[in-house]
Amino acid sequence: MWDPIWITVKLAFITTLVLLIIGTPIAWWLARSNAWWKEGVAAVVALPIVLPPTVMGFYLLIALGPDSPIGQLSTMLFGRALPFTFAGLVVGSVVYSMPFVIQPIRNAFDAIGERPLEVAATLRASPADRFFSVALPLARPGIVTGAVLGFAHTVGEFGVILMIGGNIPGETKVLSVAIYDHVEALEWGQAHILSAGLLVFSFVVILSMMVFEKKLGRRLR
Repeated sequence: MWDPIWITVKLAFITTLVLLIIGTPIAWWLARSNAWWKEGVAAVVALPIVLPPTVMGFYLLIALGPDSPIGQLSTMLFGRALPFTFAGLVVGSVVYSMPFVIQPIRNAFDAIGERPLEVAATLRASPADRFFSVALPLARPGIVTGAVLGFAHTVGEFGVILMIGGNIPGETKVLSVAIYDHVEALEWGQAHILSAGLLVFSFVVILSMMVFEKKLGRRLR
């Protein structure tokens, strides 16, 4: 029972870290760019919200399969393609959880406005200084929200995980897949334990976000 829990937590942590690293610059660009095609990029980022997980998992299988350029590169470097590996799970989770991290961070950057950045510019702060010294600290609530939502969403993934990772014990069998296996095997006790754990986790995440937003609102007022 502990293997799926460990794999799920590890997957959620790595996915959240990767999304914060690549998602924060994307969110900044979406918030600041005047490019006419930026909303097209935003729509692509938001696709996992409405796209069925099986559809996304199917196209990820094709994109990462051994006959694809990415699959051939992976095979050349690591000796195997990404599907049905933990690394493949990370790629699928990053794609599927992307909007849940990028959108809150973009909203936080949008809420900053022009004034703080203009003041920093008058003090001769470079664009990099304005981003790291002004924008990032002011957007911290959105970054925290994005990190929490990304972690929680990855923990609850099922369709994409099953499509691209399969059900390999000790490597790609996460909590949601383990619950599915227990239900199929009519092992109600184990299914109840894991499901109750995810239910409590989800409640704690939602409650924490509500308390955090309430405290933040008081601080801002």
